[in-house]
Amino acid sequence: MKTALCQYSRALALTMALFTAGTLHADPQLTSWITTYSGNYARITETDAQLAAGTTETTWSRNSVSQSLPAYCGIQNIYSSSNWVYIRTTGLGSHLMGPWYNDATRSPLFVNIPSNQKALVRFPRTPTVPATKVTVAGEIGYVVDGVNAFDSRDAVSYINSTGADGSPPGAGSTTGDGIWNRDAYMNEAVTFDPALAHQQNTGVYHYHANPIATRYLLGDHVDYNAATKTYSESTNAPTKHSPIVGWAKDGFPIYGPYGYLNATNSASGVRRMISGFVARDGQNGTINLAVTGRTTLPAWAARAGNRSTTLAATEYGPAVSTAFPLGRYTEDNDYLGDHGQVQGLGFDLDEYNSRYCVTPEYPAGTHAYFVCISSNGLPMYPYNVGKQYYGNPTGGAVASITETVTTNFVGGADSTLQLSKPTRSNSVVTLAWSAVEGGTYRVESSTNLASWTTNATNLAAVRNSGGYTSTNTESSKFFRVARMALATYDPVSGTTTNGGGNTTITMAPAAGTHGTTFSITATISSSATPPVPPQSGAPVQTFTVGTISVTGATYTYSGGQGIVTGTLSIPGGATPSSQTVTITFSPPPGQQNGPTYTQANGFTIN
Repeated sequence: MKTALCQYSRALALTMALFTAGTLHADPQLTSWITTYSGNYARITETDAQLAAGTTETTWSRNSVSQSLPAYCGIQNIYSSSNWVYIRTTGLGSHLMGPWYNDATRSPLFVNIPSNQKALVRFPRTPTVPATKVTVAGEIGYVVDGVNAFDSRDAVSYINSTGADGSPPGAGSTTGDGIWNRDAYMNEAVTFDPALAHQQNTGVYHYHANPIATRYLLGDHVDYNAATKTYSESTNAPTKHSPIVGWAKDGFPIYGPYGYLNATNSASGVRRMISGFVARDGQNGTINLAVTGRTTLPAWAARAGNRSTTLAATEYGPAVSTAFPLGRYTEDNDYLGDHGQVQGLGFDLDEYNSRYCVTPEYPAGTHAYFVCISSNGLPMYPYNVGKQYYGNPTGGAVASITETVTTNFVGGADSTLQLSKPTRSNSVVTLAWSAVEGGTYRVESSTNLASWTTNATNLAAVRNSGGYTSTNTESSKFFRVARMALATYDPVSGTTTNGGGNTTITMAPAAGTHGTTFSITATISSSATPPVPPQSGAPVQTFTVGTISVTGATYTYSGGQGIVTGTLSIPGGATPSSQTVTITFSPPPGQQNGPTYTQANGFTIN
């Protein structure tokens, strides 16, 4: 019997496995990201009733935010240079997102809803530690499934002159004095979804506290209740060190709550990491704000804000009361290290919410942040990162990549189809392959690897998987699979376009038969990002259809469009499939890189 998966996919899978094991495994900045679900559409559920019924949506809108086309989950690309790791992400969770409500009655829907953020973010490969620490502000980094991580505040603070808290950022709002800053988890948890995340007014889905759904995907001591569709901390004793759950902008990892008992001994057992922060309630050497009033700042907040611990009367916070309970503001917490206690004895994490330690990914040691939870599994201050970074936060969003990089991962619409090992029962063969949601696929068979017969077409992907079961007459054949088409989707960036509408590159002809050579023309849209070179004759550095190079490429600028012509020779053994078209121009004088344009499914080999 000759049943086999197609040879090119088998070789590719083996090559990728060796590359991953031999090259990438040693670098957690490249390997810790969750990419398994990059071919799935992001999904939300809008109400508790929908959640209970299992009803999900891949397009949605609310108020001024609209996700009118499906977008893929989280991480779509990973690139690296000697100095930086770059990720492209939609910012949408790999887990089900939502529902979100405005208050505890769970009746009015939360005013905001998430959307594709088309984010390009970088992290330093070699973190540095500044002499003067940098105060956090909003985004602190990303969790490993590509969702944004914010600091502990909710962007609102107390206004002494009015005796009330400010209002969220927006037209005509007054966010507050910036001295007594509201704790996001304590004040906004009612708007969080079961993943403990929500979004602000422009649709940035984000965590302020324990990223429990991401931790569940990573297998980090979290249970999932399939009936209620909720997450909770496992009640069993932890048996392993938490995985990396995110990366801070300074390039240091953020781990889940569990680390080694002895920071420098991986054989010392694991337990929950203890925060260095406690409530200012008169215990542990702190003052009791319920007695003294909010008239002084804790030392850590004074350091971070470059101000005195003693406040003027015009800077006082509200008295502790039912309306303004202890814990409402981040400054309601104190750091034990400021009261004579020593990190590593009574508590594990410093005022940055970090420690130097060995971890599974860094057996020689690293500085690392840890997610903070209490003994009952609930989030606790300072949650992920303290008021200041330990390292220098040189990372963050960038407009483009302006250096030569290595492509470490390509997912979503541009991911490579990979066949799993076929299974056979008597004379029936079952195929399974990695697919892209919204894609349709074709299965072909051959007895000699030279001539191929179509067995099935228009096989729709189910999430990110494809499958086919043969008839009982096909078991002694070779099989291969190709993607035929891809439904319209919302891309992760302005330079990678979707399969329908908003086309960056239009090919003429748009298809060709293997074993043929012909002239081909690529027209780059006048609305492409970046704009096409404005002068005819701009040198084309590369013009590829999949892995096939177009030869003799020349460039003409006409009517705002870029027109590239050349000769395409499709090898006789080329596999019928959709191909990504890529055109890169030579760098202009004084620049490292020229503009690049891509079009997923831009050409089809028949």
